Amino acid sequence: MSEPVFETRRSLRPKRKFPRRLIALITAIVITAGSLAYFNRAELRGLVEQLTGAEYSGAEGGLVTVVVKRGDVGTHVAKALVDAGVTKSYDVTLRTIYAKNPTFFPGSYKIPSQISSARAVSLLVDPANMISNRVTIREGLRIGSVFKLLSEKTGVPLSDFESEAKDYKSFRIPEVAPSLEGYLFPATYNFDPSYSAREILDILVQRTKDQLNEDRVAEKDWHRVLTLASVIQREARMEQDFFKVSRVFVNRLAIDMPLQSDATVSYGVGGNTFQTSVADRADPNPYNTYKYPGLPIGPISGVGALAIDAALNPAEGSWLFFVSVNLKTGETVFSETYAQHQAAVEVWRDWLRENPDWND
Repeated sequence: MSEPVFETRRSLRPKRKFPRRLIALITAIVITAGSLAYFNRAELRGLVEQLTGAEYSGAEGGLVTVVVKRGDVGTHVAKALVDAGVTKSYDVTLRTIYAKNPTFFPGSYKIPSQISSARAVSLLVDPANMISNRVTIREGLRIGSVFKLLSEKTGVPLSDFESEAKDYKSFRIPEVAPSLEGYLFPATYNFDPSYSAREILDILVQRTKDQLNEDRVAEKDWHRVLTLASVIQREARMEQDFFKVSRVFVNRLAIDMPLQSDATVSYGVGGNTFQTSVADRADPNPYNTYKYPGLPIGPISGVGALAIDAALNPAEGSWLFFVSVNLKTGETVFSETYAQHQAAVEVWRDWLRENPDWND
């Protein structure tokens, strides 16, 4: 008798499947995590390098100065950071710079030492960390006073400025200029502490050239315009009078009448006041506009934008004389005739008698 044959029946339960929604969610998580890892790969790498000792970790050190020079690229900056003790590894720092692709500006930066390369780079591109020597040069200062101010504010020796100024022709100013006087533009500057006297003077001279170009002054007229503007700068006391003072000098030049500027006379004899003596006005120096007609041989002070504008655009008028009748307020009287001028001079003399202690 044969054995019965049993047919094995497959399970009737359906095969288990993952829900489509779950698969989509997992896929989205994987893609998001991958994207975050990609876009934050520098940070992740930084964490790894801290753990492996390639980056500084823990408390930061004291502040140090890092200098970024003009023309420096990533390799120079990475070396500067490591040399200053800011970052630990040159390779890691350079890799961070390449990853972040920052724009570095020349200057000296005060940042903490012993920090991560990522933080170092972020601090180095923040202008708030740049240190500078702020200098304000006011209009009308003579070159010697400018040099002293620059030296005091920047720490660069006064002798360096004086030495560089002796080679004034190398600054590519007009050949007729007897010095850099008048070519150092008065303004507020922020100089990097690494700048030399030559670099600082180059900036001031270039700023003067920029102003002349902005005013569309032909290069052949630079010296004449600056010389006239410097006399206006020293003689005019109130802003609205600059253009009238300019007209007085332009009118005198037109009829070959001496300018008779006490400011030029004082400059020529090394004085510091607007009041000159008979001897001063007789001195044969080339700045004496009482003795010689026309403009002096060069500017007598630093020249601002207003004075240049006045030299180029004198007010309309027939004045040939002016005098400040009140040195405290700057009130100035302009006259067409000598008799009118003499009357105004008497007002000025009365003011001087009433203010005997006034020091101009």
